[in-house]
Amino acid sequence: MPTRDPFFFGYGSLVNRDTHAFPHVARARVRGWARTWKRTRLRKVAFLTAVEAPGIEIEGLIAAVPDADWVALDAREYAYHRLPVLEIDHEHAPHALDVQIYRTKPEHDTDGSEEHPILLSYLDTVIQGYLREFGEAGARRFFETTGGWEAPVFDDRATPVYTRATAISPEERDFVDAELTLRGARRITRL
Repeated sequence: MPTRDPFFFGYGSLVNRDTHAFPHVARARVRGWARTWKRTRLRKVAFLTAVEAPGIEIEGLIAAVPDADWVALDAREYAYHRLPVLEIDHEHAPHALDVQIYRTKPEHDTDGSEEHPILLSYLDTVIQGYLREFGEAGARRFFETTGGWEAPVFDDRATPVYTRATAISPEERDFVDAELTLRGARRITRL
């Protein structure tokens, strides 16, 4: 599927195809990056970011950005900036692609905290994407290769705060809950 369009590498909610309509989507793996929960002065809650990590690799999706029109995606990812991905394996191989990854600006972020919890509705949406794309083993790898689980998890399932929250099945909910329990995640009910 050759294309001259650039691609983004999604490693969080962009793995869930229900949260976007970008074309030429494919599973991929990048090297030299890890995932972690961070907070930023630009948002009240913690969210995922990629961080440089030599020797580490994470799974996600790539998708084309038609005509290099980054405006909508940059607006969605306003707390981040884009950086080139240098090492990637993807289903469009052997085609070389221009792939970008979003990372928070280090001058704006710190680790998650009581005042900046992880939104459960966001996590549910992310994990639903990983379950669909990579199965239970891949969703477990997401939990294992993501840092920052010491941040509390705000349980907003009944009334999602995350604007792109997707409806999850009871099985998906149970999977997320079990993985959070394994990590000793602490749930809170107030922001």
